Amino acid sequence: MTDEDQPTMTRTRREAGPLAGPVDADEFARTTDAIAASISRVIDGKPGAVRAALLCLLAEGHLLIEDVPGVGKTMLARALGASVDATVRRIQFTPDLLPGDVTGVSVYDPAERRFEFKPGAIFAHIVIADEINRSSPKTQSALLEAMEERQVTVDGTSRHLPDPFLVVATQNPLEMEGTYALPEAQRDRFMMRISMGYPDAADEALMLRQRDDANPLDALTPVITADRVAALIAWARGIHVSPSVEEYAVALARATRAHPELRLGASPRATLQLVRAAKVWAALEGREFVIPDDIATLLEPVFAHRLIPARGSSVTRGRSGADAVAHALHGIAAAVRVPLAAH
Repeated sequence: MTDEDQPTMTRTRREAGPLAGPVDADEFARTTDAIAASISRVIDGKPGAVRAALLCLLAEGHLLIEDVPGVGKTMLARALGASVDATVRRIQFTPDLLPGDVTGVSVYDPAERRFEFKPGAIFAHIVIADEINRSSPKTQSALLEAMEERQVTVDGTSRHLPDPFLVVATQNPLEMEGTYALPEAQRDRFMMRISMGYPDAADEALMLRQRDDANPLDALTPVITADRVAALIAWARGIHVSPSVEEYAVALARATRAHPELRLGASPRATLQLVRAAKVWAALEGREFVIPDDIATLLEPVFAHRLIPARGSSVTRGRSGADAVAHALHGIAAAVRVPLAAH
């Protein structure tokens, strides 16, 4: 089932907003701060999750949020969508959801005597894939082409998706009833995976007071248009990455592939997305160049969900799969030499 006509999901354009024209460092900082502040009006006490959502939007990646129900996964995605004047669609993934519900289908028009394409919910700037692991692997795979190539092919015809294009997927832990594991190819399409976690006591108490009689999401208005998001993306692409930092990222990725405790290491796509994410991270930090610390900071959220620990390895004994992968990544980060030249 899709949720295409929610009034809180697609907003009207604000009269005042970022000016047209090329983006510079000051506008990038000013606008990204405004987007983060808008989202934070709804998501209390989770600056890391807010930054991850903003980073994926500007790095042309996709975000997977995995956590237990009720901690604000979908609210984060909706707050991001409400802060950008763009088309936003939500897809509630269920066991009976069909691939055509996501991508669209060709429907025969007897009056015109021809087939007409009816776009699915994937045709939006921001797509919220809610509880993605509650649908079958076949339906999950309907997202593969869209997430990688930003197009959808139905009945032999390819159709381009809007630009910018972001999928924010929420997922319940696999141990919960009625869930399916995401295929490796699906997980590899997500730039980052994060967990929301429970709020601390003060933030939870504040949430009770603020939301007793109103939903703060309803008060959000867009702070940027889709065109200006595209301009921010273009500016972040120009952030400088030195050859030594590129070699550092490659060395980290290659170390995961050779690690004896990992059955599946990071793909070349993962390396590319690590560097793209580091560019935006550097820009959000006010720099026009990437340093090794940017790569190291993003190593776990970008790599961890792509890696699979080896069965029966010493690193997995007494640990969950996620803990085993995190342990292996920490060892890799400590072992790989950090380059001296940053820019």
